[in-house]
Amino acid sequence: MPYTPAPYAHPRVPGPPGYAQPGMRAASADRDRTIDVLTAAYGEGRLTKEEFDTRCSRVLSAKTYADLGAVVADLPAGPFSAVAPYHPGYYPVPQPPTSGVAVASLICAIAEFFTLGIAAVPAVILGHVARANIKRTGERGDGLAIAGLVLGYLGIACWALFLVVLLAASSQR
Repeated sequence: MPYTPAPYAHPRVPGPPGYAQPGMRAASADRDRTIDVLTAAYGEGRLTKEEFDTRCSRVLSAKTYADLGAVVADLPAGPFSAVAPYHPGYYPVPQPPTSGVAVASLICAIAEFFTLGIAAVPAVILGHVARANIKRTGERGDGLAIAGLVLGYLGIACWALFLVVLLAASSQR
């Protein structure tokens, strides 16, 4: 029997080319499709009620395509007709969500310009909280948190400079 390319090297199961390999993990949707095949076979009278119940319990405990294929191998649907293969091609890696606290930090930092610097303190606090959460949870948005921190500290520094100049001007009178 010909083997698939490495690294898995499972023997191919007879059937249409390109269908799933027996060692591949089965998904819930694959189990649902296999139960649909069993339901159709039961409705056609190919299975008794006891066989149907036994096979359904085997499907629900199946881990791989080989397990699902063994349950429906003697039915007209065949071992892999009920199980949809994964299409070849690029599947993007799911990205973790962006931290909402980091977004809030940047929004507060931008709002400083409209609130005369009052939003600088919340921007700094939210920026530090966001960075701690990002390190703990692996979320995205570290750049947003840093931008909120930088703008927040700049706003605080501008207010501090303004107060120093104001105090210096008032002490010289």
